[in-house]
Amino acid sequence: MKGESPMRVLPVSLGRSFNGLWFATGAANLGDGMALFVLPLLAIAVDASAGGVAAVTAALTLAWPVFGLHAGWIVDRVDRRTLLSAVNAVRGLLLGGVTAAFVADVLSLPLILAVAVLLGVAETLVDTALTSTIPMVVVPAGRSRANARIEATINVTNQLAGPPLAGLLAGATLALATGSSAALYVLAAGAALAVTLRRTRTAPAPAGGAAGADGGAGPGGGAGTGRAKGELVAGFRFLWAQPVVRTLTLFTAAMNVVWAVATALLVVYAVEPGPLGLTPAQYGLLLTAMAVGGLVASVLVEPLRRWAGTTRLMIADAVGTVLFVLPVAVGAGIWAVAAGAVVAGAGSSIWRILAGTVRQNLSPPELLGRIYSASRMISWGVIPAGAALAGVVAEVWSLRTAFMAASVLAVVVLVAFVRFALRTDLEAAVRGPAETPA
Repeated sequence: MKGESPMRVLPVSLGRSFNGLWFATGAANLGDGMALFVLPLLAIAVDASAGGVAAVTAALTLAWPVFGLHAGWIVDRVDRRTLLSAVNAVRGLLLGGVTAAFVADVLSLPLILAVAVLLGVAETLVDTALTSTIPMVVVPAGRSRANARIEATINVTNQLAGPPLAGLLAGATLALATGSSAALYVLAAGAALAVTLRRTRTAPAPAGGAAGADGGAGPGGGAGTGRAKGELVAGFRFLWAQPVVRTLTLFTAAMNVVWAVATALLVVYAVEPGPLGLTPAQYGLLLTAMAVGGLVASVLVEPLRRWAGTTRLMIADAVGTVLFVLPVAVGAGIWAVAAGAVVAGAGSSIWRILAGTVRQNLSPPELLGRIYSASRMISWGVIPAGAALAGVVAEVWSLRTAFMAASVLAVVVLVAFVRFALRTDLEAAVRGPAETPA
């Protein structure tokens, strides 16, 4: 109406404790990006075969399907600030040990593999503790912005800055790269101690109760081993009983199958002698462009959400997943493939931010670690199977057949998600319920 000024929404202050958590996340993820880059180089330095180098990468990702639920159980039973500090300190010690072994010329592939497995276990604990700590330092109205800031920081440090920095340092000596990664983990451990946690209740358990207040079996539950098992799977039970969290987890898993096909086979299509004929360096630029898309989206997600709404943004990510694989399926050129990758990278960041905020707002804080780890097990557990199946299809039929199958799945997921999103108030779930003191 004429004469009225538009309503101005002031951002909620995230607070000093969040800033400490944010700094710790940045330092740890820069260390992660460097470690993920340099560990395979260390394997090559000790004369490992191609299979040995691949085993290092596999060892880094083994922990989620094997240890994921246990990580959530641990996070929900201990002080999360102390856990973040202690686990980052252990990661620093592990990389420091690798550095010392390399300098002393006693480093071996079995030692690298053991460290890779332990770093993978540490990642499950730190990632679960991080997403479970945000609701303890940020009120519901600020969580979407907090998650966006965390996502942007991870994109910059882990994907954009970490690998090239590690490569630069490794050019002098691999020990400098591993030692710097160790120092960053120790810095993150110190920063985590500056975080002050608060206790709030933001969401009731679903009707029927997935767990008691302590995340255990609840009144009348078993004791001993039975109670421990009940506590271990309490997050999975809550996830399955909460329709929005469950459905978003299943959609994430379905889209991750599509992403598994793309991440496993895009290099074959893109790099010479593949159809696009790119050099490895040019392919690296393509992946960097996708990471930049994710970074830009994570920075802009809050104004985009206010302008377009949560539902439209999450639908846009499902569209981006289609665009990630469809250009290859139809034999498109580099510009179409690159555009699809950038849009997919942007959509992926938006999805992680908004879906993570929904999960935080609709989950009891005392169960959030187990709910996150259960969600991660489901959504990430499909990736190895999806990649393996993609390889079989590409071998038996063709590369484009694998991408065509992924495109069909992506379109089916898009249609199903649109139907779900239009009848679900995702905007209210992102805003979160009114907060009450514990």
